[in-house]
Amino acid sequence: MTDVRLVAVLRAQCDLVAWWQLAALGLTPRTIESRARPWQRIHEGVFACQHGPLTREQRRLAATLTAPGTLLAGHSAGACWGFRPWRSSVESVVRWGSGGPVMFDGVYVRRSLTLADEIEWAGPIPITSPERTLIDLSPHLHADQRGRATREAIRLGLITVPSLDDALDRHRGRRGTRPLRELADLYRGLPLARTRSDAEGMALERFRRAGLPIPSVNEDVGAFEADLIDHERKLIIEIDGPQFHLFPDEDERRNEEWAARGYRTIRRSSVDVYRERR
Repeated sequence: MTDVRLVAVLRAQCDLVAWWQLAALGLTPRTIESRARPWQRIHEGVFACQHGPLTREQRRLAATLTAPGTLLAGHSAGACWGFRPWRSSVESVVRWGSGGPVMFDGVYVRRSLTLADEIEWAGPIPITSPERTLIDLSPHLHADQRGRATREAIRLGLITVPSLDDALDRHRGRRGTRPLRELADLYRGLPLARTRSDAEGMALERFRRAGLPIPSVNEDVGAFEADLIDHERKLIIEIDGPQFHLFPDEDERRNEEWAARGYRTIRRSSVDVYRERR
């Protein structure tokens, strides 16, 4: 019976298992030591029933298996959700409790007494909610990084401004919440969820900061979809990423189509959008 249950645990956890889980299945310490001998040790008490390189998902999950009730958090959670880059051999987690952060066997561990309403799952990985992750990261990001992370979380459909408002209310007074509150107010009503890149989101932010009317985003004008459209002024703004000029004939057809409908087209590179953000 134990073997069947162990197989189920391994199947659900990408071939990973922790000592405390084996003990919960009724295995004695001696049996666990015998079973774990051929396995690959990842952290103290966390094993992979395979040899060879681990995937990033396995490494993230392994960090959460170092103790019961552990969640992926901080920079690791931001990368897992997809709104922050993070390239490190150290994963960041949070557990219930109090006390300062510690480094334990390659895992950066923090503790918190406010986790109950902010636990989610990214596949098999227990993780802090996107809103909580932003709040945890905020004090450690400079303004440009904080803005981009928040825009990306909205663009990816992970959060909304109202959901961020609710999380900020729960964490009122924490370090880093004030600039996030300012961003929530800045992004309120912007169609960030319709953008296809952060450069488009940054352009919308610039419109808002300049007090200009907010354009429509990624709508068809004739046969082609345009990035930003000011219908009143008959103006289209195309934000060109690194792929621009790979298909110049198609770009020219777009321009001709829009011109035939009375629209003037301005093209800006994504590099310029960020360079002129101030």
